[in-house]
Amino acid sequence: MKQKILLDTDIGTDVDDALALAYLLMHPDCELLGITTVTGESDKRAMLASSLCKIAGKDIPIFPGIENPLIIEQLQKKAQQARALDKWSHEVSFPRSNAIEFLRNTIREHPGEVTLLTIAPLTNIGVLFTIDPEIPSLLKSIVIMAGKFDLNAEAYSNIEWNAMGDYHATEIVYRAKVKQHRSIGIDVTSRVTMNSHQFRDFCKHDLLKPVLDFSQIWFEEWDVITFHDPLAAATIFNDKICTFERGNVTIELEDKQHRGMTLWKPENGMHEVAVHVNPEVFFNEYMSVFK
Repeated sequence: MKQKILLDTDIGTDVDDALALAYLLMHPDCELLGITTVTGESDKRAMLASSLCKIAGKDIPIFPGIENPLIIEQLQKKAQQARALDKWSHEVSFPRSNAIEFLRNTIREHPGEVTLLTIAPLTNIGVLFTIDPEIPSLLKSIVIMAGKFDLNAEAYSNIEWNAMGDYHATEIVYRAKVKQHRSIGIDVTSRVTMNSHQFRDFCKHDLLKPVLDFSQIWFEEWDVITFHDPLAAATIFNDKICTFERGNVTIELEDKQHRGMTLWKPENGMHEVAVHVNPEVFFNEYMSVFK
């Protein structure tokens, strides 16, 4: 049976969102019900998502979502990879101000069947859960690429970007009671990487060619791709990639220097957190859909 997936993404900044979307579009067991975008220039992010959908030959509903956090200033104001859009066919017109209602209606049409995959700051999802508090209970699962749960693990920061980008929304999402509430943090995703030379050899499939094109903007500043978002997506379809442990996650809101930090307490709690990843199993899973 196919997995019904809703994707919430900030595609257009780090290239891993595009990698995750390409994987979902190619996966034979994925029924991608729709895509919502979030943070600055959400319409351009929708165009980037559209370019991949067109190459995949799939007509997926795409809705630009909320561009600014609930309270704090937006730190991600531009979709840098949109500079490459003129090279790829894409839609330019999308329904506006309908992203939250689309998510709400789709989940209500498929109660208990939808996995909500969020690989971005959590503004859209925080608003969704606020305007319709019943939605979390109607989900099959929420899978979140956000946070850092082992604060001793090597990673770029103890405060992860998606969790920090709208930490008030993050707190709303982590308070919500979902049947399966899973998180994959940077303490785990940081173990799945590829340098620019490896990545160019990696992107041979037609659907990965625009991803490689988008990545050139990323490589202007960084030489490494970290597969944060594709790893989160792949855990939905292959339970051998990551090991999860139960516990409770709270979000730091008061300490100015640590706002958005995900504080995890291992116990018999409501959240599942990834604690280990097998990179070889992940890459085999990812590439299997492009063969």
